[in-house]
Amino acid sequence: MKNNPNLLAFLLLVFLAFSSPLDYCIAQEGLNNEGKLEIPEDALNFIVFGDWGRFGDDHQKEVSNQMAKTAKANDVRFFIVTGDNFYPKGVASIHDPHWKYSLEDIYTDFALQREWFVVLGNHDYMGDPDAQIAYSDISRRWVMPSRYYSKEFNLSDGSGKSIKFAMIDTNPLIPEFYSNLEYGPNVRGQDTTAQKAWLAKELAEDQEKVEWKIVVGHHPMYTGSDKRQEGYDTRRIRRCLDEMLVENEVDVYLAGHDHSLQHLIPHQGVHHFISGSASEKTQAGMVPISEFSASAYGFMLLSVNQEKILVHVLDENGQVLYKTEITK
Repeated sequence: MKNNPNLLAFLLLVFLAFSSPLDYCIAQEGLNNEGKLEIPEDALNFIVFGDWGRFGDDHQKEVSNQMAKTAKANDVRFFIVTGDNFYPKGVASIHDPHWKYSLEDIYTDFALQREWFVVLGNHDYMGDPDAQIAYSDISRRWVMPSRYYSKEFNLSDGSGKSIKFAMIDTNPLIPEFYSNLEYGPNVRGQDTTAQKAWLAKELAEDQEKVEWKIVVGHHPMYTGSDKRQEGYDTRRIRRCLDEMLVENEVDVYLAGHDHSLQHLIPHQGVHHFISGSASEKTQAGMVPISEFSASAYGFMLLSVNQEKILVHVLDENGQVLYKTEITK
């Protein structure tokens, strides 16, 4: 039987009538086999992912392959890594097999050779955190000059404005870790007062040039997962840093730890994103401050110019699960 154009048009109208604009937009973008997304031509693009190093197991390879496709199609300049870089207990040294089997042999595509700006997670504290700092001298893409540091990028739109990242170490900010047999040895000796003073100073500097402020830490302050909504680590980080971020007009807080993809808005102006499912997915629910939550393998693509931050949440197959815009 020949296709009836009128019937096809009618079916399309029915589909659009019962689909939300976001559903339609996501469906259309997911159909692009080349992975090209609708993003501003003048945007600075970067990928955010976390909780990943498992010797290639539990969908790590699949997420890596899709990250490469997305990075290649959308001119990704760098990667933000939200911690828990090596499971189950970090790395023992710069010679640990994890470097080969969880990093170098998995993320091989040329599009993934851009700089990775990395923070430490709690699992990394079970090994030698300083070995991850030292690996910065071995790998040209692995960037972790210290346990906390900052990085600033000029926007690509010719505005003369910039985006500033404060990459923090949330592990010493959790008091319960100091008595923990595995975390304790590497947490003790860290000066949390100094880190908080440094962060406040970084967020207050360059006010005229910096258009966007993003803080990156492993532990979330808010989450919709049943396990960690009011977990001791979530509450500790929230109590320690939440007010500082609000007072300094931070735009985005990026975290991992929960193996899911989430967007929450607890306060006017500060957007919290969790991207921690680059090699495992766990339960993720919705709470009153949730905008989006998914238990899915994946990562996030952020595209930034002076006007907005456009966020795409993608799964391991390149399907756009959610997108949103952040404006001033």
